[in-house]
Amino acid sequence: MSESVVAVVVTHRRPDELAKSLEMLSTQTRSPDHLIVVDNDGAADSRVSDVVGAQPIPTTYLASRRNLGGAGGFALGILHALAQGADWVWLADDDGHPQDTRVLATLLACADKYGLAEVSPMVCNSDDPDRLAFPLRRGLVWRRRTSELRTEAGQDLLRGIASLFNGALFRAATLEAVGVPDLRLFIRGDEVEVHRRLVRSGLPFGTCLDAIYLHPSGSEEFRPILGGRMHTQYPDNPTKRYFTYRNRGYLQSQPGLRKLVAQEWLRFGWFFLISRRDPQGFVEWIRLRRLGRREQFGQPDAGGSR
Repeated sequence: MSESVVAVVVTHRRPDELAKSLEMLSTQTRSPDHLIVVDNDGAADSRVSDVVGAQPIPTTYLASRRNLGGAGGFALGILHALAQGADWVWLADDDGHPQDTRVLATLLACADKYGLAEVSPMVCNSDDPDRLAFPLRRGLVWRRRTSELRTEAGQDLLRGIASLFNGALFRAATLEAVGVPDLRLFIRGDEVEVHRRLVRSGLPFGTCLDAIYLHPSGSEEFRPILGGRMHTQYPDNPTKRYFTYRNRGYLQSQPGLRKLVAQEWLRFGWFFLISRRDPQGFVEWIRLRRLGRREQFGQPDAGGSR
C-alpha cells in the first residue's frame, strides 16, 4: 500500500510499558511509516526519549511541559501526523499493544474491503485474551467475551461499534471530518466524544474481529446492579471519578447522547442509594455531572473534588 501510516502513542510515566508497546508497533509486518510519541511528563525521564529513539522506524518525540491528558496528547499527536501528510493515523496508548505483528495489516485490509473511514481491533484483556478489556453493551445486554461479538459464522466486522484510541486506525479525511479529541476533557470520555462525532458524521466504521489489541482489564470499574442486568462505572481513584462523572455530564448534554440521561439517573441513583447506601456519593455525582453540563472544566483541586 502506497498510503502512509503514522502511529501516534501518548505516554505518561510508564517507560517500561511504553517500550513493550513500541516494540510491537514498530515490528508489524506492515510497519508504520512514522511513529510519533507524545510524552505528557515533559521529558522528565530520559528513558522515554531513549526508548523512542531506539525504534527501527522513523520517529518524532514530542515532550510536553504540560500534562495534556490523553485527550490533549492525542490531539497534539494527531495534528502533528496530519501536518506530516499522513493518509492514515494509528492510535495507541502506552499500556497496551497489538497482540501480534499482523494487526496493522489486518486493519488496513478490513478498511479496504469494507470501505471504512475508521476501523478498530477488538480490545482484549492482556491477562485473558478471550475476554474483552472493557465490557461492551449492545442494547441492555453486556458482552464480556470475544466470542459474544460474532453473531454469525465467518463474521469479520462489527459495524458501527469501535473502541477508540486503543489500536484505532483512522483515515486522515475522517479526522478532518470529525476533529481531534477535546483538550478540555483531559482524561475519561474523550474517546466517547470522538465516537459520538463519528456516529453523527455518517461515515462507515467498525471493529475488525480478526485483529486484537491487548490492554489491562478495565472491567473492575463497572459495578453490576439489578442482578447484573445493568452496570455503573465507579473508579476507586477519586481523581478518576472526578473526570469520569464530570465528563459524562458534559457528554450526555450533547446531541446523540441525550437519550441516555434518564437511564443514567436510574442506574447511578440505584447504585449510590441502594447498592452502596452512599447518599453523599450520590450528591457528589450530581455535582460533578452539573460541572460538566455547565462546561466548567477545571482540574480536581480547582473544582472542589473530595
